[in-house]
Amino acid sequence: MEKTYTTDRLLLKTIDESYGDKVLNYYLRNKEFLSEWEPVRPREFYEISFHTEHLAADQKEIEAGNYLRLWIFKKDNPEKIIGALAFSNIVRGCFFSCNLGYNLDEMEINQGYMTEAVQKGIEIIFGEYGMHRIEANIMPKNARSLRMIEKLGFYQEGLAYNYLKINGRWEDHIHMVLRNKEMEIE
Repeated sequence: MEKTYTTDRLLLKTIDESYGDKVLNYYLRNKEFLSEWEPVRPREFYEISFHTEHLAADQKEIEAGNYLRLWIFKKDNPEKIIGALAFSNIVRGCFFSCNLGYNLDEMEINQGYMTEAVQKGIEIIFGEYGMHRIEANIMPKNARSLRMIEKLGFYQEGLAYNYLKINGRWEDHIHMVLRNKEMEIE
């Protein structure tokens, strides 16, 4: 079931496999730009069947409360995906934590869209999902992402050496955290 959240300028949507062509278009437009920040993608990543299958699987995980991916659209162009943010590895029990990842269209950077989208995502994951911690791991060279996440209140908990294989190389990542302090008042 598709859900839509709004911000001042954006629509954030959970989407199903019917959006496969729009997701593929987003990744094809941004293939070179995103390659510096993401794992090496297999050839089939750039085929519509890959995205329709993953969108269907995402929907099941979202419905189970284990995952939340929000695709970003501008209100003035609601047919074109300009990015996405995802809260993965949602753990409950005594931990109540998740990981945050995001990406944005090269033509839309430096306009505050990702800050706006992540702020709304934080409200959702803390409010609707009841999470206590959001963890974001960012390569030290990604100054733009670090500035944005710090502006939203994340703080550094440490450096993870050779944490993820990005663009074919093991990269260090700064471990950033945002806590839901309202949950700590008891």
